[in-house]
Amino acid sequence: MDVLAELRTATAPGADLALVVVPAGLGLAVPGRRWAVPGDAAGSAALLARLEELLRPRWTWWAAAGAVGRLPDPLPHLARCHDVGAVHRLLAGGSREDPAACWAAAHGLPQPPPPARRPAPLHGTGLLDLDGGDDGEPVGDDGQLAPAWSQGRALGEAEPAEQVVRAARWAALALEVAQRQARAVAALPEHRRRPGGPPLGVQTAHAESAAALLAVELERTGLPLERATAEGLLERAAGPRPASAAEEARLRAVRDAPVRRALGAGEVDLRNPAQVLGALRGLGFDLPDTRAWRLEQFRHAHPAVEALLSWRKAERIATTYGWSWLDTAVGADGRLRGAWSASDAAAGRMTAQAGLHNLPAELRPAVAAEPGSVLVRADLGQVEPRVLAAVSADAALTAATRDDDLYAPVAAALAADRPTAKVAVLAAMYGQTSGAAGEALQRMERAYPTALGYLRAAEEAGREGRDVRTYGGRLVRVGAPAPGEVGAATAARGRFARNAVVQGAAAELFKAWAATVRAGLSGSAGRIVLCLHDELLLHVPAGEAERAAALLVGALEQTAGRWAAGSGVRFVADVSVVRRWSEAK
Repeated sequence: MDVLAELRTATAPGADLALVVVPAGLGLAVPGRRWAVPGDAAGSAALLARLEELLRPRWTWWAAAGAVGRLPDPLPHLARCHDVGAVHRLLAGGSREDPAACWAAAHGLPQPPPPARRPAPLHGTGLLDLDGGDDGEPVGDDGQLAPAWSQGRALGEAEPAEQVVRAARWAALALEVAQRQARAVAALPEHRRRPGGPPLGVQTAHAESAAALLAVELERTGLPLERATAEGLLERAAGPRPASAAEEARLRAVRDAPVRRALGAGEVDLRNPAQVLGALRGLGFDLPDTRAWRLEQFRHAHPAVEALLSWRKAERIATTYGWSWLDTAVGADGRLRGAWSASDAAAGRMTAQAGLHNLPAELRPAVAAEPGSVLVRADLGQVEPRVLAAVSADAALTAATRDDDLYAPVAAALAADRPTAKVAVLAAMYGQTSGAAGEALQRMERAYPTALGYLRAAEEAGREGRDVRTYGGRLVRVGAPAPGEVGAATAARGRFARNAVVQGAAAELFKAWAATVRAGLSGSAGRIVLCLHDELLLHVPAGEAERAAALLVGALEQTAGRWAAGSGVRFVADVSVVRRWSEAK
């Protein structure tokens, strides 16, 4: 009997199937059985695609990057997964997601030391780690994973035939951890009794795992970028491509000169905040620092401030998003690629490298659909206050979410104009208590006491050094107060916790939405190409634009119906079909 037939016999459709990918083939495991499947990368990908078609399993792996990340293009579409590292971060908080930490937490063992930094461990990035290790048992006498296994050396050093045998053992261990994690997420406390469906913690674990898989796909797919347009934008913003280091220095001096003249300080180093602050004080500006948001208030008070702010934009493009960035981050196929993370170490937002999350507005016209395709962009409207309404169960704020513009009914409730209402909501979520924000916050306290009580409880926990959990169950580590900690540090921890319970919940909703959209794109040529906090960007054939736009709206309704079931909160998205990202409003 071949492996495919054995798997079909031993595995019920939809069951958990653990996977480890190595250069010599695959390791697969279900409860009580495991398979070592030799083969090359193309054969492994074909087998996984066939298993997906026949069994529709929930794939289990230590980390998506070390499983799917090792497969060649085109990646097979794997619909459902359990990512051990991603679920560990949900349950335990912090930034660790290595196998040793996941295993120890699942078995109630002390956390082992972080793994030593090694070049590309097998389980993490898909490349071999060949230094050191042994061929001993994967679990030591102390119950902890053996370093040679947890750091990838036991697999990386083995001969091909032995490599796939060990991969199967490694898959079985991942499955054991996943089963323990599944019980843990099912037992997470719920903020409110939910009508039917799986517990919210289980839903969050599924979405976090899907986001980890999506992160691998985003890096592979890349963001379409017109190189010629990008070059023109760079030249206008930062000057022509320098031919040498000397030419680069000359262009830098040319950019600096007008600002120095405006400041009246010819020798000031514009890249030294202390010197810039001194020059501004010489012009009569008594400022504590030179942060952009602070300078914006004085943009029209003196030409030097306007010149400095404009120079900063050009300098950022010239240095962070300059010619070197274009040459290294954008491939020959016109795709901007960088590594993605499904969850940052704070509240759990998706993040990316290579400037994907901070691309200046000046460069957005270069992000353009390829011929025959369009970009379909969806932006969640006022998502954090709507999330606050859902997680706090504030009836008055929930009623406000039924409006397309949430700030309009809030303004009416506060007897204030819309800008003041927006300031009030932001002040509530970010803990601002001074000036106009403080006055607005007092009005919020009277109009929406349940929502503000929820935020105050989180802030108090943070001030006391108690960790908090988001609505979806993510543990957010706050940290105990340091000996002799002063009031400012205590207040900062309180504000962090106050915002984390909203921002973290919004991130969970966003990832669940992205996972639903990803599922809806299966079988089409459309792909998610960017996840930006509360914005999704799809690249789809022009003929599929209408379907993609409807998918984004329908997926949000489905996601909200599960995530905020019974809350009555309405979530909205602004969807547009454009040729260039800059055209989206």
